[in-house]
Amino acid sequence: MRALAVSLVVIYHLWPERVTGGYVGVDVFFVISGFLITSHLIRKPPLTGREMAQFYGRRIRRLLPASFAVLAATAVATRLVSAPTQWEGIAKEIIASALYVQNWVLAGSSVDYLAEGNDPTPTQHFWSLAVEEQFYLVWPLVIMAAFWIAAKRRLRAGVLVRYAIAAVVVISLVVSVLATATEPGAAYFITPTRMWELAIGGLVGSVAPLTVSRLNPSANAVLAWVGILAIVVAGVTYTEATPFPGSAALLPVLGTALAILAGSNSSSSPTRIFRWTPVQWLGGISYSVYLWHWPLIVLVPYVSGGELGWLDKAVILVATIVLAALSKTFIEDKFRFTKSAQGLLPTFRFAAAGMILMTVLGAAQLAEVNYRSQQAEQRLSAIETSGGPCLGAAAIAKGFDVCEPDPTAELVPEPELAKDDRSDAYADGCWSNEPFTERPICTYANGEKKVALVGNSHAGHWLPPLQKLAERNDWTISTFLVSRCNPTDAPLELDTQKKTDNCLAYGDWVMEQTKGDKFDLVITSERQSVPVQGESWETTEAPALAGYKSYLSRWAEAGTNVVVIKDPLFPGGSIPDCLAENPGNPGACAGTPEDWYWMDPLTDAAKELSLPNIETISMDEYFCKDGVCHAAIGSVVTFFDGSHITATYAKTLAPYLDQSLQRVLRN
Repeated sequence: MRALAVSLVVIYHLWPERVTGGYVGVDVFFVISGFLITSHLIRKPPLTGREMAQFYGRRIRRLLPASFAVLAATAVATRLVSAPTQWEGIAKEIIASALYVQNWVLAGSSVDYLAEGNDPTPTQHFWSLAVEEQFYLVWPLVIMAAFWIAAKRRLRAGVLVRYAIAAVVVISLVVSVLATATEPGAAYFITPTRMWELAIGGLVGSVAPLTVSRLNPSANAVLAWVGILAIVVAGVTYTEATPFPGSAALLPVLGTALAILAGSNSSSSPTRIFRWTPVQWLGGISYSVYLWHWPLIVLVPYVSGGELGWLDKAVILVATIVLAALSKTFIEDKFRFTKSAQGLLPTFRFAAAGMILMTVLGAAQLAEVNYRSQQAEQRLSAIETSGGPCLGAAAIAKGFDVCEPDPTAELVPEPELAKDDRSDAYADGCWSNEPFTERPICTYANGEKKVALVGNSHAGHWLPPLQKLAERNDWTISTFLVSRCNPTDAPLELDTQKKTDNCLAYGDWVMEQTKGDKFDLVITSERQSVPVQGESWETTEAPALAGYKSYLSRWAEAGTNVVVIKDPLFPGGSIPDCLAENPGNPGACAGTPEDWYWMDPLTDAAKELSLPNIETISMDEYFCKDGVCHAAIGSVVTFFDGSHITATYAKTLAPYLDQSLQRVLRN
């Protein structure tokens, strides 16, 4: 079963298009772990403090040595081969993984829209180990409490244990279904939504296998095959779009439980295949296979210089097996079976030392990142103060024949710093984030004319130049910014209906706050970041256009003066990461207008409506010229991820944005 589980996970990570639901292999692991741990706890319940300590000691010797080894190797390899833009995020996740809270870290970032464009880190897979460790921390207490209550009340301990486990299954499953429906990103990682899966395994471990009943052996074999089939069906039919875990996890979880419960040993059962020596061997090293495969998948492209090809994948597969076999022999088994490592004191000392060492390694990397960032910030501040005739957008405005690009010049901000080079709207908390119930308004400057900035994050990245223009043009800027959602009359395909409804309600609220003469000018810009509800990306442009036409018409009917800034062409992939991977060669990160194109139904709607108080402007000419779109212009990095303009480059756009605004306002 472990061999099947780890095979699903590894194949999914290497060939996701082949086994689209291979992530259910993790759920198989959860059930197996719950079954084994609960079976052991019922046979030898930890009724004293020492017995509890011995239980935790065995878990430490079984799991931590190999995980610490992989984390240490990953920390070193990351520093040697990955881009500097990745160091901070990976260092934080190494610390989280060593302390077994990685699942909560990922749950937090899963609801961060800007984190969606981040590259995967080599320790992400530790989230499932964190869930298991958190389960192991509380599960013995549940079993011990059941035995203690049974003894006090003179009840049958086995029955009470089953009731306790069943209660955990029901409560956690309900939480999982509700959380998956309301916040699926976070629900995938957090322990309360996953505990029922381990508890299902525990429930199986608390009852006798079906083989001790009078059930026909052939029927047992059929049930075992049904269980395996359920796992396989989930693995090949589920996709990333499947709401998970929630009720969808019942198929692989109950399938695993049924296969274990059947306990069939007949020649016609899956046992015949699972007892094959290579399968047994793979199952024996499955833990180390799981640990090693993902760091290799993430880090090998930094060495090979691109996406994984068939040769890269073959190397990763072989390296994973070799490293896993070595880890099993020289790390896992050494710590589990060597007598000198069996004592409780050495065991807990080892756990503490390992966690401290991993934390120190991560902290050292963070300290280096912080030092480099401070140096870069000082340099950036000096450059912004001194300016220069060819800094940023001025270079492309004057022409590269006048401002000749220097590929050897140091970029500002440095790629590592560029990832956080965002408008003040982020630090000031000006966003309505999912589920879009909060409605913050931030105000900048204190001029006589009132200007509203409306839209999602692609409106927010225009705040830095507008702040500069506010000083020049006597403006007060009020922001109505929302993350991911678009103020529109078209419902968006967000991951829950509640968010879709809240997004529409947010747009209605913005309309009421800004329409008419409440502002001298409303400036808006959007990225179509999700499709219209019920549509795919291929079919969403027309209904999105209709939604914006309706919304803009409401503004126009109220006499609102609106300027739509066309969303600039953007690359999609992280510009800072690309620049960090290609030092001294920013041209390697450039593209073409065709490559960087993205739909802009808001601008198209404004143009098609052609209403006198709805104007449009485009700043594309300050990003692309002569068929080339640039990752750095005038030595300034243009985007802080794959689509959002850096605050530094946006500020250099201020005079050119002002020209465009003044031109349309005079018309």
